[in-house]
Amino acid sequence: MDDLGTLNELPVDYVDALRSANLVPLWPALRTLLPPARPNTATQPTHWSWSVIRPLLLRAGELTPIEKAERRVLVLANPGRGLDNLQASSVIYLGMQLVLPGETAPNHRHTPNAARIVVEGEGACTVVSGERCDMRHGDLVLTPSGMWHEHRHEGRGPFMWLDVLDLPLMVYLDVSYVTPGEPQRGEMRGSAYAAPGVVPRIAGLRSGARHPLLRFPWEHTREALRSLATSAPADQLVEVAYVNPETGGDALDTIAFSAIMLRPGESQPLVPASPARVFHVVEGAGRCRVDDRTLAYVQGDTFCVPGFARIELGNSGSRVPLFLIVADESPVHRKLGVYETR
Repeated sequence: MDDLGTLNELPVDYVDALRSANLVPLWPALRTLLPPARPNTATQPTHWSWSVIRPLLLRAGELTPIEKAERRVLVLANPGRGLDNLQASSVIYLGMQLVLPGETAPNHRHTPNAARIVVEGEGACTVVSGERCDMRHGDLVLTPSGMWHEHRHEGRGPFMWLDVLDLPLMVYLDVSYVTPGEPQRGEMRGSAYAAPGVVPRIAGLRSGARHPLLRFPWEHTREALRSLATSAPADQLVEVAYVNPETGGDALDTIAFSAIMLRPGESQPLVPASPARVFHVVEGAGRCRVDDRTLAYVQGDTFCVPGFARIELGNSGSRVPLFLIVADESPVHRKLGVYETR
């Protein structure tokens, strides 16, 4: 590799003169900014165990009232990016949130895009721009950028879900902020997108909403995967994408979501790609081979994998399928023209 020199090779008075003028020589840092062949990443393969998170999250409910916390969350931080930076990857933030019976996480809106994957509990809902979205295990609920939302728990027992936001990106762009709002009424609204292959027949065939579908029930996603698995070849990954039903585009502008099913005893490699990926285990147990590491996971666990990693997912169950929900940074990579597979 070419020798571009180091900062220490320059005279001290020259470096001091540069810094006093707010100048920095590029060549000593050039290979850090532009490494050969493959980008540098601080994102490490990281596994967060639900058996570890759950008791700590419940204790947070004992220690901190919702009125003081506003959002009672434990952040799933990637150690490679620094725990205090609250990042799972360069784009994705993950947090496990708890709402107790009778509590409401108050109404607000913010610039980051967000989605929720329900992990445990019954009787809660998210109200998004006046639309009540009931929340059940495995459901994906969107709260896109700029949309009012609040979380209510009207049932019994603790209710917990995984937050997935593009918060690191918004913070880096200096556009991250929140606006508090008044409580919403929250009404159930019918949706023509509740059944597969059925769309509203109206003038223009579109509702005009930027996000016409906010709740993706797990029961529908699970059935779609099981149906696909009956006809998919044994060497084909069984995967479905969460999309905007009017455009066919990604469910959120900056984060793509999909769901994967592995048949009993099945292992499948994934195509190495530039975006980092996050996996949440909805049902089942298995192992993931990430380059030279192996991560074991069970229901409720979450793990993160950096871009370009070699990944092989495995289902350790011999009788039952494994189901995962995946979030990745591909929309940002595609918009920037840097999306790549290898």
